[in-house]
Amino acid sequence: MAQIIAGVSRTFNEFLLLPNRTSIDCSPDAIDLSTPLMRHVVGQASPIELRSPFTSAIMQSVSSPELAIALARNGGLTFLHHNQSIEEQVADVRQVKNFKAGFVVSDTNIRPDDTLAELARVMERTGHSTAAVTHDGSASGRLLGLVTSRDFHPQRHDLNDPVSGRMTPIENLPHAACDLTLSQANARLWDERLDCLPVLDVDGRLEYLVFRSDYTDNKRYPSQLVDRDKRLRVGAGINTHDYRERVPALLDAGADVLCLDSSDGYSDWQSQALSWVKKHYPEIPVGGGNVVDGEAFTFLAEAGADFVKVGVGGGAICITRDQKGIGRGQASAVLDVAAARDTFAERTGHYVPVCSDGGLVHDYHVALALAMGADFVMMGRYFARFDQAPGAKLPTRDGFVKEYWGEGSNRARNWQRYGQGGQALIFEEGVDGYVPYAGDLNEGLALTVAKIKATMISCGATTLPKFRDTARLTLVSEQSLQESHANVVVRETPASLD
Repeated sequence: MAQIIAGVSRTFNEFLLLPNRTSIDCSPDAIDLSTPLMRHVVGQASPIELRSPFTSAIMQSVSSPELAIALARNGGLTFLHHNQSIEEQVADVRQVKNFKAGFVVSDTNIRPDDTLAELARVMERTGHSTAAVTHDGSASGRLLGLVTSRDFHPQRHDLNDPVSGRMTPIENLPHAACDLTLSQANARLWDERLDCLPVLDVDGRLEYLVFRSDYTDNKRYPSQLVDRDKRLRVGAGINTHDYRERVPALLDAGADVLCLDSSDGYSDWQSQALSWVKKHYPEIPVGGGNVVDGEAFTFLAEAGADFVKVGVGGGAICITRDQKGIGRGQASAVLDVAAARDTFAERTGHYVPVCSDGGLVHDYHVALALAMGADFVMMGRYFARFDQAPGAKLPTRDGFVKEYWGEGSNRARNWQRYGQGGQALIFEEGVDGYVPYAGDLNEGLALTVAKIKATMISCGATTLPKFRDTARLTLVSEQSLQESHANVVVRETPASLD
């Protein structure tokens, strides 16, 4: 006979937070949104911490390199999707890791005997205005000089001329050995009034470029998530089919975190994949999921998962519950899994963070997920709305929209994720649609963060652990839900202040 789980499957819409006493020192500037990303010993810091509790969904319509760069600069993390060839995903990872931040591996390189026309094509392809001139045109060749877009103009110079005629040769270029720190490099940039400082090895081969513009850029984003070389961090999704080939390539490209991506992570396949990754690359964090109860969490944590994603069927474009009758209300799932995480920590001494994935319709739902025990959230619809997401921006009668399609839709063709048998989707578990366009990620995320901080202030908490430990929740009736909304005719035009 089937087992009936006690309690009702509840969503975030069914809860509200009760305000706690707010102390005088509880202000927006005092709020710390940092949170652990990976498994760590209880009482010790996580080896990697998010500066802001946001990750983007492992989806074609969400997690592009452009979004990964924007989100990491705001303290969060993107997991670049794996529904593409290994080579394509590796290129996406490299694009993020090579983004201008600290020590940069040059991606705009040319040989001295190449033409200015070829140089112009390389600069147009990469979007960068400084090219390293190396003996073999590679990023690690012997540096012969630098050439910038200020050194030539297509209308003033013969594009058939060689690059060597317009470059600044190495003997006239200030450069540094590879033993200097980023602080020392930045000091030289400013003291010597340089725009770019090449870093060379003992044989004169190019290691890195350090740009003055990055210093100002870094100050603009004080909460950006970076590795010890000041490169932006980026995650990558993997599956349980080709991980033995995909994982080494992703790590060689510089991926900081991996995450097994499945609509149902409570499986022996995922356990085997976790065990393999932890055996061969024990230092690399890898997440598991998705799950909806404590039993499944414990299964993945014991298999080696460094964090566990929670949520089945709650996504905005997910129809798994409709199609298979599988899932659980996201609030109930998070509460159950968070309790299992705490029990696991008490039993083993290891804290395995929980990620709430799905069911986040409103900004305040993020606050509820964090209060209920999630260490961070993963969102698809939310990030798909922004300029940096890959979906096309389309005009409609009511305004602009962005394309958004699920990994379980026929458009995604992600048959590996759903395990329906064969080499194709037999039925869809996601839909193909649109979300309202929301502009730039930096502005949109700043608004969401401001709301979360305001909620935490009302609850008397300045850190996420305190928010979780002291939160008080109340169930919401249909009538109280109606009472939550404005009950007047809302003015559509601004009132005159004259």
